[in-house]
Amino acid sequence: MRIPWELVLAFAAGLLLMGFAGYLLLVPMRFLWRLAAGAVLGAVVLLVINALGSLVNFSVAINPFTALAVGFLGLPGAILVIVLQCLL
Repeated sequence: MRIPWELVLAFAAGLLLMGFAGYLLLVPMRFLWRLAAGAVLGAVVLLVINALGSLVNFSVAINPFTALAVGFLGLPGAILVIVLQCLL
């Protein structure tokens, strides 16, 4: 029994399309996971800032925006949030 080459070619094209679709779905998910992990780490950093700031009567609001700013920007984001809290 022979397998037609058109069938083999169609099977290979289908595998390539499935791989490409999987890659397109994986890249945004990786970005979302990294963004969520940054937000969680940002919230933890803000909790530490609030714990240390309670010694000098200073606190920063912990909300999704500040957590994402600190998580996405890192140390400059934390400094930005602290400076904005002092200015406002």
